[in-house]
Order: sequence, then C-alpha cells, then structure tokens
Amino acid sequence: MRVPGAEHVIGACLADLTTAGTIASRHTDPADWAGLEAPGTINPSGVKGVQLDGYFPDSSTTNTNHGWNHDSQFVIRLPDKWNGGLVVAGPPGVREQYANDRLIADQALARGFAYAATDKGNTGTQIYQDGRRPGDAVAEWHKRVAQLTVAAKQVAARHYGRKPATTYMAGASAGGYLVRWQLENNPNLFTGGIELHGVLFTPDEPNILTTAPAALRAYPRYLAGEPGAREAMYAAGYPVGSEPLWEFHYRNLWDPLQRIMREEIDPTYDGDREAGTPFCKEGTGAGCDTDYVYADRPARVHKAVERLSLTGRIKRPLISLQGTLDALLPITKSGDVYAKMIDDSQRGDLHRYYRITGGTHADGLYAAQPALLRPMSPCFTSAFDALTSWTTKGTPPPTSRTIPTPPPNTDTINTCAL
Repeated sequence: MRVPGAEHVIGACLADLTTAGTIASRHTDPADWAGLEAPGTINPSGVKGVQLDGYFPDSSTTNTNHGWNHDSQFVIRLPDKWNGGLVVAGPPGVREQYANDRLIADQALARGFAYAATDKGNTGTQIYQDGRRPGDAVAEWHKRVAQLTVAAKQVAARHYGRKPATTYMAGASAGGYLVRWQLENNPNLFTGGIELHGVLFTPDEPNILTTAPAALRAYPRYLAGEPGAREAMYAAGYPVGSEPLWEFHYRNLWDPLQRIMREEIDPTYDGDREAGTPFCKEGTGAGCDTDYVYADRPARVHKAVERLSLTGRIKRPLISLQGTLDALLPITKSGDVYAKMIDDSQRGDLHRYYRITGGTHADGLYAAQPALLRPMSPCFTSAFDALTSWTTKGTPPPTSRTIPTPPPNTDTINTCAL
C-alpha cells in the first residue's frame, strides 16, 4: 500500500495488531515503551488487520528501527473491523514510533480505531544535532505529526473506501506537548485530543528549562541534610510526598532532560561542548546546567523558546491528565499552568483537566512504590472514552477535578473512574 509522501513503505497482514501479536511477529519494539508500564497491566488483544511501516524523506539518521538508520519513521495500523476513526500519536521523550503501543495503540485498536504514530523526526539523546538553528529539532516534531496525520487519513480513505469521521491526537510528555500544539495550531486536522503530563514550553517561567536546574541544585543539599534543602525542592514545584522518587529522578532523568533540551534551545551556554557536563556541581559556573538560570539568558534564547511555545488557545476539545506526584514535570509548574492558560484564553469550555492523586510521570515506578503511587494508564483510557463520547455524542465529560485516592482493594493498575 502507498502512503502519500513516504519515501519507503512495507506492509503486512497481521493476525493481531496489538502488542499481544506484534511482539511475537516483531512488528513493534518493546524496548520503546520500557519503564512506562506498571507490572500487571492487562491490555486488549485479537485485532486483525494491516500494518504499514515506513519513513518520510529526512536527512537525519538516529532511528535504527528495521535497520533503516533513517528518521521520520512511522507506523500505521488498519484494523479489519473499523469504527470510522483515527488516532494519531507522537512518542514521549526521545523515544521512537512504537513507544505508545501499550498506552494508546492497543486501546485504540481494540475500540476499532485506525492508528498512526511518528518518531517525531528525530530520536535519541542527541536530537539537538538535527536542524540548523536552536529549536529546529522540536519544530520538526510539529511538522511530522501533521504530515503523518494527513497521510494516514488518505491511507484510511483508500483502504476503507471512506474518510475517517473522527481524528484524535493523543500523547504523553513530549507527545502530550504535541497534542496541545496541534489543537492550538492545526485544529482542522483533529476532532479532539487527549494528553498526559505534557511538556510545557512558554517564553517565560515556568517552562521546560526552569524546573530541572532547581532540582539539580537542591537535591544534593537535601541528601547532605542541609537545612532548607527540602523546602527548596518544594519551592521548585516538586510535590510534598514525592521524596521517595527524587533519587531515581536525580540519577536518571533531571540531568539528561535539562542538558538535552538546553542544548537544543540554548547551545551557546556551554560553549563548544555538546549538552554540557553530566552532574556538574552547583557553583561550577558558566556552562554547568546545574547553575542554569533561564531568566538570565539572552533575548535570543527566549525567542527560540517563544517559537515553540504554547498559548492555551486550543480550538478543539482537549482532555488533560497529570499525576499529583509527577517528579519530572511538577504539576504546579506544568499541568496546572497550562490549564490556567486555557482558562485565561477563554477556552475553558473546550477543556477538561484531571489531576490524578498519586500519579507520577512513568507508570514503571509503581512496582517500587505501590503504597505511594497509582498508574496513570487506566485513567488515560477512561479519559479517551470520555473524549470520544464528548465529541461524537455530545456527552460532556465529568467536570475538571482532582481524582482522589481510590478505596482499598481497588484494581488501580487496570481501572480508573473519572
């Protein structure tokens, strides 16, 4: 089958398009969603159909899936029993096109939706090498989502003999940012969207470059037992109760997140080096991301962020979710801020925002902290069903609220009531 605009496409008729089948047939990559799912998660299966894998023309080569060494890879899945809808997704972080296969694809396919996902045009820990000016790599994400959406609609129309009646954008983290951006800037492509703990870009604080440096400064002081360090973490937005998560985030997430995104947007900060020095000590000075202060950076840096920034002016229905114990993108510096941006833009009637008590950024952390955390994926699925009812039947979802801790003995791994 042909995918409009694609440089290369391969196709396969599969007995099961969900991960229950694609893991065995090697039409997905489990490493792409590693750490994103709570053990014990039960996903649907048994969806027969066609899978298309391919790539659009691109000059970067970080994505090695299929041995192609070619970016702008995509996957399109077309179930035999189609409900007339399409779900499009972008991956979280710097992952590839299969990263949402458990969180989004399995659920969408089981409901009869066609599904399409992009790698966003660049992957891995050196995305900042893609493009010619600061912000180009992230700006390409916008283009690749729109490109795939247009192409997937045409593929579905040819395959099924009619155009999709509904098209939804879905994603988490960096993918959640793309949901927000598309509903603000390309609303004609989508019926609505659902996002989970989306990354926040704004010209001013808070944004993606202002949260992690504060944690990189305060957490070593907290470990050393210095007075005021815990309060400094709280002031930076890291929530009360999330302390058991701080060590993992310090060792694995805050530092690379800051250095990768800072290099992409503000490459001159560390001179000729690429992405600075890992875990440089507070007080090292110029070029150390621990000491990075976004407010002090030149106007050109703020202009680069402005180019990528969100406004809150969504033009299609959006459901947002974020965990109250998110220790990567603190909720008071991220989801709460974007919800206010939407309200300030007089678009609140198009938005529902659910703060999930005990939720964090990656469901994989639930296994180590089952008494503290609850998985976000079942809440995401419940919210997706609410979105489809909202946009097709006119049934309003529950009002925005903080979802409380469920009663004891609730299966929080697989259920969530909004």
